[in-house]
Amino acid sequence: MDQALHDRCRSEPGVTPRTVILDCDPGHDDALALLLALARPEVRLLAVTTVSGNAPLEQTTRNALRVLTLLGRTDVPVAAGADRPLDGVLRIAPEVHGASGLDGADLPEPAAEAVDASALELASAFLEAEDAVTIVATGPLTNVAGLLSARPDLLPRIEAIVLMGGAIGEGNWTASAEFNIWADPQAAAAVMTCGRPLAMMPLEVTHQARLSTADMAAMEALGNRTGLIFADLMRYFARVHAEWYGWDGPPIHDAVAVAHVLGGGLITTRRYPVSVEVEGRHTRGRTVVDTRPFSSAEATVDVGVSIDREAFVRMLLQAIAVFP
Repeated sequence: MDQALHDRCRSEPGVTPRTVILDCDPGHDDALALLLALARPEVRLLAVTTVSGNAPLEQTTRNALRVLTLLGRTDVPVAAGADRPLDGVLRIAPEVHGASGLDGADLPEPAAEAVDASALELASAFLEAEDAVTIVATGPLTNVAGLLSARPDLLPRIEAIVLMGGAIGEGNWTASAEFNIWADPQAAAAVMTCGRPLAMMPLEVTHQARLSTADMAAMEALGNRTGLIFADLMRYFARVHAEWYGWDGPPIHDAVAVAHVLGGGLITTRRYPVSVEVEGRHTRGRTVVDTRPFSSAEATVDVGVSIDREAFVRMLLQAIAVFP
């Protein structure tokens, strides 16, 4: 590992970190989002809360603990949240992430356990203690909607909600819908109307954030255990995108949400009105992004439209190099 790089990423002078709770469903790209949040000085990660999505809740919670064990950060508390969407119907994605949710690499067994509290309880405790917390949500929005409903008194403590999900145009799970929103559109609709600052990283921007075969080789060439494992994970994650889209590498959807929190102009956003279709026969889970310049609807969501891919990949490689 490059010690100078380690020191620069861990303790960059003059950086005031944003306090973050990461709500996720690991998931290959969630794992890389978690790594990026831990590596960068712009983020102080308070906790990880898990939700069913890419895999059932038991697996996504175990996967979060396995990633933290790999990274040597079992000090970060993990709490399990909702085990199914608001409508009670579990929807998962083994076709993409495998049966475990993190197939493809030899991750360590967890060296810690989830805390004896629910995701709602843990997030509420941190919101009560902190002046401003950014929630970064990279899975279905069930936990976030539950928090907003159960603890509306804590809304002023939420600085912003940054989510990976949705699409302006075509979806990836259906013709209309991206998976995270499709999995729990009722929760997404509640979040979109919560009144707090919102940023949405849709497929239009995350599909630009793709790794290439050379990028995955560069992960492996770092020579650390973390690089080797993440190279294997990304190669597994790439296989379905090769089949579906003909790409030579996977889009790192969820790390884009963390990259947006870091700032620095990496991601370009535009503010639009966004609503969520919850009942449509063919359009359930669609995020309706009103891009019309003459729209009368209130524009309340900062929607990602482009990303500097090369800078994003460099950032990911630097972050991976921080760890053993």
